[in-house]
Amino acid sequence: MATGMKLPMTVTLQKPMAMAAPSSSFSLHRAINFRTVSCLNATSNAKVPLPPINPKDPFLSKLASVASTSPETLLNRPANSESPPYLDIFDAPRLMAAPAQVERSISYNEHRSRRPPPDLPSLLLHGRIVYIGMPLVPAVTELVIAQIMYLQWMDPKEPMYLYINSTGTTRDDGEVVAMESEGFAIYDALMQSKNEIHTVNVGAAVGHACLLLAAGTKGRRYSMPHAKAMIQQPSVPSYGLMPASDVIIRAKEVLTNRDTLVKLLAKHTENSVETVANVMKGGPYYMDSVKAKEFGVIDKILWRGQEKIMADMASPEDWDKGAGIKVQDEF
Repeated sequence: MATGMKLPMTVTLQKPMAMAAPSSSFSLHRAINFRTVSCLNATSNAKVPLPPINPKDPFLSKLASVASTSPETLLNRPANSESPPYLDIFDAPRLMAAPAQVERSISYNEHRSRRPPPDLPSLLLHGRIVYIGMPLVPAVTELVIAQIMYLQWMDPKEPMYLYINSTGTTRDDGEVVAMESEGFAIYDALMQSKNEIHTVNVGAAVGHACLLLAAGTKGRRYSMPHAKAMIQQPSVPSYGLMPASDVIIRAKEVLTNRDTLVKLLAKHTENSVETVANVMKGGPYYMDSVKAKEFGVIDKILWRGQEKIMADMASPEDWDKGAGIKVQDEF
């Protein structure tokens, strides 16, 4: 009877064990794994200090949430060496935030910027520099006038610096790319500004760009040694299939703009209107930095010390005498 009593008991005990075997063995396996990991962590924590961790790191935050909800995802890793570890738990992997959202922490470089660097025109504007490096097309005019207004609003007492390398309202081959009003618009914005305007010719100042160069504050108009300035009559744009009456109207407008340009150049260069008009009648009038200073377009050439070098230079006779050369016959 004792043996018979044991048999049903054994069967009774084995039945639930057989039904619960997968979950129980998995629970047991998980418990063993957790104990092993805990022991390893305790041992490693005691010997090796952990590196600093950024609590706002999205990758670590995701791993922590997965470890708390389903730790088996982290423990039972697939043996696949081709994919980085733990990267497959992300539906849409994003290991780093956008540059503007990256927070500085002790694990990152302390000098890393929190936002993307600004563009170059913004950096120049921070130094109160407005750079015109293109023909005066509407997009350039819009930006330059906005920068002038912004600098005046920021500080009406500090000077602004206008660097010019532009062919005006035409291209270098003389083709018209913009209306003459584009150059007059920037000129009017400069004249309305309360700031002191420092103009610098860094390449070429042609047509209306030359007017902007000469419109700077007296005594604050500069030119690089090899920069060129050029004044010319406004060009007549191509009219295509425009009616004859409209062509005449446009031609009269070009002549009006020419007279206005002549008067403004005469005013800022301190020449007579007749002098400027006669110079422009002869075609494009090119001026190097020395001629531009003589004509009154600029006030100073930025030689960077060349003037002193040329002044200290000895004459050819002194060079010959110092070198021991004697002139036998004089021509």
